[in-house]
Amino acid sequence: MQSLGIAIRFSLLSVLAATAVHAESPAQPFNAKDLEGWTTKEPKTRSHWKVGYATLKEGDPKTIELQDNGKAPRQLVNVQGRGVDIYSLAKYGDVRIEVEVMVPKGSNSGIYVMGEYEIQVFDSYGKEKLSGGDMGAIYGAAPPKLNAQKPVGQWNQYVIEFVAPRFDSDGKRTAKATFRRVTLNGQVLHENVKMNGPTPSGVTGKESATGPIMLQGDHGPVAYRNLTITPLK
Repeated sequence: MQSLGIAIRFSLLSVLAATAVHAESPAQPFNAKDLEGWTTKEPKTRSHWKVGYATLKEGDPKTIELQDNGKAPRQLVNVQGRGVDIYSLAKYGDVRIEVEVMVPKGSNSGIYVMGEYEIQVFDSYGKEKLSGGDMGAIYGAAPPKLNAQKPVGQWNQYVIEFVAPRFDSDGKRTAKATFRRVTLNGQVLHENVKMNGPTPSGVTGKESATGPIMLQGDHGPVAYRNLTITPLK
């Protein structure tokens, strides 16, 4: 009986350890192969999201061309200007999001944390006076501290640390959602920005304890790659 009890305790500890490792392990909602695990806000018949290798069309920096680059990891690409937003079926709470984005000239997109709080993706290269609609802004809530965007056609890396809102047993919010830190190409754009509520045009327009990652696809061509989400401790 004693050996049985030890075995059971060992088994439980193993399960708990495995669960803890899983909870803090990075997730990659985009598999770089296809659109499995993603859906759209509007009918998929209107979607221009493709999986492939994005380059700017020669002589036309406003246009993305989709190419086959052999065995290179594929990218999540919105190839036309007017389409639909796409979001992950998986949902997350407190997270660190790492993602790279390529913005054609004059284009516009957005990274919606929890599907509701937008970090703006916009062609603001070279602009000095930045607003709540420029690259790196928390849309409509806080402009970026500086312009860290690379030239059109180059890849920009976002790192977003986000703490989800908290709710009591009655569903009343007890703590606001917070962008703990947002960097673009290694430059700090935001620190400890508390959100009064969702930004416009999210998945539901409502706050919750968890939510998906949404990428805006109805304003312009754009390409994303190397999307990694790590739960914060």
